[in-house]
Amino acid sequence: MDKIQLAHGGGGKLTDELIDQVILKYLPRPAVLLDSAILETDGTAIAFTTDSYVVSPIFFPGGDVGKMAVFGTCNDLAMAGAVPVSLSLALIIEEGFEIEKLERIMQSVGLAAKEAEVTIVTGDTKVVAYGQADGIYINTAGIGRVISGADIGFNRIEEGDKILLSGTIGDHGLAIMAKREGLSFSTPIVSDVASVAGLANELIRKLGGKVKFLRDPTRAGLAGVLVDIASNTRREIFIQERAIPVKPGVKAGAEVLGFEVLDVANEGKFVAVVKDDAIEEALEICRKHPLGKAASVIGTVHQTSSSGRVVMETLIGGKRIVQKPYGEQLPRIC
Repeated sequence: MDKIQLAHGGGGKLTDELIDQVILKYLPRPAVLLDSAILETDGTAIAFTTDSYVVSPIFFPGGDVGKMAVFGTCNDLAMAGAVPVSLSLALIIEEGFEIEKLERIMQSVGLAAKEAEVTIVTGDTKVVAYGQADGIYINTAGIGRVISGADIGFNRIEEGDKILLSGTIGDHGLAIMAKREGLSFSTPIVSDVASVAGLANELIRKLGGKVKFLRDPTRAGLAGVLVDIASNTRREIFIQERAIPVKPGVKAGAEVLGFEVLDVANEGKFVAVVKDDAIEEALEICRKHPLGKAASVIGTVHQTSSSGRVVMETLIGGKRIVQKPYGEQLPRIC
């Protein structure tokens, strides 16, 4: 690894290598870079997260970089079992960026924060010379209150647990690609960018410790999340392709463009590992929520595996190994 490649930012195997072999090497131990960290303060558990948003284009069907920044950070907090409370907002703006576009983005930030019931409490604004940024980049950090009874982690996953997907996959990545390349399909493809914190929080409040793991399948998509579960638990994950919800337009778009829809990024979905005896209640909770109507049980955690792997039963009844993407099919999608 002599130079950084664009694919190093894709959330796949190259990202893992960069973090493990370069970034963590110089940080005080123990150092981990999870989507959210749980901190104890005077007996109170608080979740903390940070993220940067460099999506191109900054406006796309279903959202924009401002909406994504707020909702994406709220989602990361929710995946740690926390209720989002407050965010920071840092802007890096390129010289020459239109004020009208900035106002559109800030209006979107305000509406998203109101919808997610979070406050923007601190921030920073920097301007760089023309050509040193792609219009605007946004960094957000967030804090949230960990829900009593929440216990989220790879270490809690056991054989027999079920894997729940909150809705359709591939919407965001294909919407970005269509907008970027000026493509149109008979069925319009719209990003799924949304805050799933309310739904994820409700699952934990009603099911407690029976919700064992949560992750939003953003970069590296559903495949990335499933492979991470398998490799970190050293268990075999068995999923069924027919159970994975995909909108017809997204499926057609992915086939035309040659994309593996399992690898495509999402911005308003989550994967939950739930104890077997609670999976029907979890599915019912999801399907009663506006963002979980297409929720589906897509698989099961099986026996211990020497390396951990994900096996998918295909639509025609065969089996294939699901792998984490090496880089990213679509760079700059979040």
